[in-house]
Amino acid sequence: MRYQFIQAHRQLFPVRVQCRVLNVSASGFYAWRQRPRSPRAQADQRLSVQIRAAYEANRCAYGSPRIHLELQSQGIRCSEKRIARLMQAAGLRARVPRAFKVTTDSAHGWPVAANLLGQQFQAGQPNQVCCSDITYIATSEGWLYLAVVLDLYSRRVVGWALRPRLERELVCAAFTMAKGRRSAVSGLLHHSDRGSQYASQQYQALLASAGARCSMSRKGGIPPI
Repeated sequence: MRYQFIQAHRQLFPVRVQCRVLNVSASGFYAWRQRPRSPRAQADQRLSVQIRAAYEANRCAYGSPRIHLELQSQGIRCSEKRIARLMQAAGLRARVPRAFKVTTDSAHGWPVAANLLGQQFQAGQPNQVCCSDITYIATSEGWLYLAVVLDLYSRRVVGWALRPRLERELVCAAFTMAKGRRSAVSGLLHHSDRGSQYASQQYQALLASAGARCSMSRKGGIPPI
């Protein structure tokens, strides 16, 4: 089983490193490769190819139970236990969908601004209208939240901030960057959703100090950023 694992992962890790980790000799591995394969090993190899084909055809989302059903529908007879063993040896695991992260909390007590922008997602000149929104990014170290400020005239990102937590400071940092990069902000129409980060006293004070007017709409009422 260990030799089969090493063989399946030769393109990813050096053979000698795998042998050392799995506590087997490299010479033993190469000797194993030279031996004539048993009928069972040859059948496993053929089945492994069929398993990988079914796995990749289904966007790597199937585990052994669903791969088993998929192969059965193709007339390939084998046990789920055998499929699980071969998938483990090949390092094939079902991809688990990442949980949806909520970025808009409209259930708050802060005042909500009127929708001054409406559906007019156009601007006649720079620094006239901007939109801001929050999204999230999945990383190997966890979720990161991204706040972006977009100038509707140029459709360019003029401010952004990235943080591990969804807090008011995130959107404040993004707007502060946008304000610092714009030559004129006074009179700017700032549009966002009704989330607590944007409706907060801290953010509204930041807009007021820059001379920007605030506009809000429900989630989905802003252009894609």
